[in-house]
Formats: sequence, C-alpha cells, structure tokens
Amino acid sequence: MELLLLLCLGLTLVCVHAEEASYQGQNLNVKKINGDWHSILLASDKREKIEENGSMRVFVEHIHVSENSLAFKLHTIINEKCSEIFLVADKTEKAGEYSVIYDGFNTFTILKTDYDNYIMFHLINKKDGETFQLMELYGRKTNLSSDIKEEFAKLCEEHGIVRENIIDLSNTNRCLEARERRMA
Repeated sequence: MELLLLLCLGLTLVCVHAEEASYQGQNLNVKKINGDWHSILLASDKREKIEENGSMRVFVEHIHVSENSLAFKLHTIINEKCSEIFLVADKTEKAGEYSVIYDGFNTFTILKTDYDNYIMFHLINKKDGETFQLMELYGRKTNLSSDIKEEFAKLCEEHGIVRENIIDLSNTNRCLEARERRMA
C-alpha cells in the first residue's frame, strides 16, 4: 500500500511539473513571463520575413506584463546599426491571444513556456490580403539546449513550417551590445 501511495505521489509531482512546463489553455500565468529574454530561433512559412533585412527579424530584450497587454522592447538592425522598437500587444477577446500592429496586423499566442528558461510564440500576420505565420523561441539566457530547440522545430512542423525555414539566431548579431550598454 505504501508503495502505491509513493507511486501516486511521484506521478502527481511529474504531472504538476509537466503542466507548469507547457501552456495548454487556461494554465498560463502571464505575469511569470515578465522580464528579460533573448531571441533564440525564428521560423516562418515566408522565410524572407525573418532573413537579414526582413521586417520580422527582430530581437527581444524585455517583456513587460500589464493587466491587458504585453509591452515588448525589441531591437532590429537598420543600416548595420541596432535600433530599438517598442510594441504594445493588447489582449483580444480570445483567451491567451494578443494583437499588435507591426508590418501588418498580428495576432499571437504563447504555445509553450516554463517561465524560467524559454517561451514559444505563434504569430499570424495579415497585410494587404496576404497571411503568413511566424514562430519565435525566446530564452532567459543567450542560448538554449538542443532538446528545447528540437521541441520548437517539431511545433513548427505541426504548424506547417518546414525545418529549412527555422533560423538559429544564437550566433548572429542580436544587438546584445545595445543591451549591455544600457546595463552599464
């Protein structure tokens, strides 16, 4: 009987941890995503949007959580210089969905997070009658494990984005020096 109780306790702890490690509907505690982040991977079914000089090739620095919005401090490279961008995404009527105007009208959701290490976003952009998808993997540190990157790649495939359209930003200029100057 004691062995059965220990087994039940162990399974309960595993389930609680798994629930915290992924957002599957109503369990997201959006306040826990507040803070500094780093762009790790970008993916899109319209690859040119995330390649160098692409309008969606932006690098996150900070997410500030408010009651009805998420404020993003981002960087982009324009004429070989890092420029800051500030965007505020508002909650929509759909649970867990936000919208923001940037190179068109965007709606996005948080697909998965463990709050302390990574967060995965799925975005739909609509502009001039055309639509494309963008997926983003952010990390609390400047890089993430290959396991988390693989998990992201599988999520991209589930959304119809091929692996060739995933760009690893870990070894690119992500305007980290602009962050460091601000902190100095």
